[in-house]
Amino acid sequence: MYNDIRHTQLYQEAEQLIQTLRHPRAGLISDACELDVSVDGSQAVFSGTIMESFEGVPATRICQIDLNTAKTQVLSVGPNTDRLSKFSPDGTQIAFLSDRHKRGDFQLYFLDNQSGAVTPGAKAEGWVENFHWCPEGKRILVCIAGHGADTSSGQGAVSSHKQEQAAASWLPEVQTGDENYRWRSLWFYDLATHQCQPISPAGLNIWEMCWCGYTAVAAIASSSPAEADWYTAAVYLIDIASRETRIIYTPKDQLGCLAASPSGKQVAVVEAVCSDRGCVAGDLLLIESETQAARRISTHNVDISHTQWRSEQQLFLAGHRGFESVVLELEISHAKCHECWASTEITSGGVYLKPTPIGKDIGDCLLVGEGFLRPPELARVHNQQYRAIASFDCGKGQSIETWVGAIESIEWSAPDGLKIQGWLLLPQGEGPYPLVMDVHGGPVWHWRPRWLPRSNLSTLMLLKKGYAIFLPNPRGSSGRGQAYAREVQGDLGGKDTQDFLSGLDALVMRGIADPKRIGVTGGSYGGFMTSWLITQDSRFAAAVPVAPVTHWASKHLTTYIPAFDELFLNDKYNNPDGRYHQRSPVMHAHKAKTPTLHICGALDRCTPPGQAMEFHNALLEDGVESVLVTYPEEGHGVRKSPAVIDYATRVVAWIDTHMAAK
Repeated sequence: MYNDIRHTQLYQEAEQLIQTLRHPRAGLISDACELDVSVDGSQAVFSGTIMESFEGVPATRICQIDLNTAKTQVLSVGPNTDRLSKFSPDGTQIAFLSDRHKRGDFQLYFLDNQSGAVTPGAKAEGWVENFHWCPEGKRILVCIAGHGADTSSGQGAVSSHKQEQAAASWLPEVQTGDENYRWRSLWFYDLATHQCQPISPAGLNIWEMCWCGYTAVAAIASSSPAEADWYTAAVYLIDIASRETRIIYTPKDQLGCLAASPSGKQVAVVEAVCSDRGCVAGDLLLIESETQAARRISTHNVDISHTQWRSEQQLFLAGHRGFESVVLELEISHAKCHECWASTEITSGGVYLKPTPIGKDIGDCLLVGEGFLRPPELARVHNQQYRAIASFDCGKGQSIETWVGAIESIEWSAPDGLKIQGWLLLPQGEGPYPLVMDVHGGPVWHWRPRWLPRSNLSTLMLLKKGYAIFLPNPRGSSGRGQAYAREVQGDLGGKDTQDFLSGLDALVMRGIADPKRIGVTGGSYGGFMTSWLITQDSRFAAAVPVAPVTHWASKHLTTYIPAFDELFLNDKYNNPDGRYHQRSPVMHAHKAKTPTLHICGALDRCTPPGQAMEFHNALLEDGVESVLVTYPEEGHGVRKSPAVIDYATRVVAWIDTHMAAK
């Protein structure tokens, strides 16, 4: 396998596919996220993806749509990335984040909603991670991360650039375990003076925050800035005048989706077993800010992934239940949830469903809807009806439908009787098919009907070539409640192993999968499971683990989230007879016979590249065909162009070499 494969026909095919679906350099909006609706409900702003080149991550621009006429316009021009736009309470301004002055250094900018003029805010000492307008519109609550702070695994698990003077190239990097530049802190941005004033006290690291009335701020915070400390973060209340803090909720699991009622009397938060920061879906809690009394709210078995107060008595919610994406509304006075919309065919991009409410009517909201074959579109749910407003198809989305024969939601029983769900994508023609099982990351996440060109370019290419794609949601996956998610805690590589193998058995019995041509791939937890499965079962003809864990003890001592493996293995790395060793693929590499392509990013702080290297070398020692591909500018997963094209090409070539479709 060559370092440079750009000359190959398969690479050029992958490049042409992106050109067809994304229209680089055409100035077209091909995707959207980060919605915000004006107070009067007439307009919305969003981050629109406009692919300007095959270099780096696709840029986003601030876009605006008239919700009555569907007229859409691009408001910002970059360069680099403009994102996270939010209307001021009076609608006259739009605040947003941009790194146009220096890549990666996001700062506040302001756009006049009448003239379109853009002005920069005062530069913060660090990069702005999030912000919220004060209801009175004169201040903005800002979370600032120090230069050098880590991003989450969902953002690539790399460190932001430290602001240091140019130094000699030979100088060493020094780590002490006490890097103060990683702290995240809260500030007020005063629009009258354009100055920032600190709010959070020293020694408190802010992960999420929101206004809690006019006199306080609610925050998910920890006493250390290390990424691992997010796993034990609590809900704090910070008094604005005194900067005094008090904990109002200490969780058993992890927290996210923080939102306070307009008066600040109640704080909504989601508590759930979680794999990664920013990937929270689970139980809804309401906390009384004064008494600290917390109550768990029934949400129709939906794992809640988004909370937003519509009014003091209405809490807008969204989440996932089995195969469904669901919108709900909580009536506070009666603690009663109303189900407003649900779909098994339409979901959204991003980690989980995150619509935004419009006006005062229950369930009325805006979302970016999509499906496996449905390109992203801005849509409105009103009176429980879904209506598309604007499509971001770029005119070519229908071309992929000819490659897909059928899409099924499927269910099977694991050996212990637990019902497991998943999705099956079939190519044109008759089976049995060569089949690739794609294991999702997490383990607490799930496959759902996301637009295929966004999910994985290699999936589309394999479908076109006649491969079936199996997307299982084993125990531990989202959308099945916390008891289901907790099934995997302390047992990674245990019963979940049988969830995958029994799913494959069911597909073979149905005549869908050719038992001699089964491959497996996956990223993060999926990378671990791919590496693990080929040591536990000999059926696999090809394997492609991406950003894997292969040796839990060395991962624990080199990752920035050692709390993850302690949580999901329920053990200690220095226990020689424990799960850190028993469940490490490298310890079982001598059992594997499957040709394996390992893929990793050199900058990955979540599952460092040494994990892929260890298993690669272990397989080579036992005479197994193995190739290691390390992308020098990537972190946790391959995200930048043209690396994504190279990555898809290598995956398809490897699978086609070892289990080619007839």
